[in-house]
Amino acid sequence: MARLVLDKANKKILGVCAGLANWSGIDPMIVRLIFAVATLIGFGSPILIYILLAMILD
Repeated sequence: MARLVLDKANKKILGVCAGLANWSGIDPMIVRLIFAVATLIGFGSPILIYILLAMILD
């Protein structure tokens, strides 16, 4: 299995969504849409999760 890292080549902001997509083997746009929809409906705290992932991933 691939390592979970930030994707510097396919990033839009920090590369978290692209890194998650590469790790899971799906299209980065799907992960970005999931984060956007989760943020709009207020499901949990996706912005906080994004920031934490950006700090954890290398």
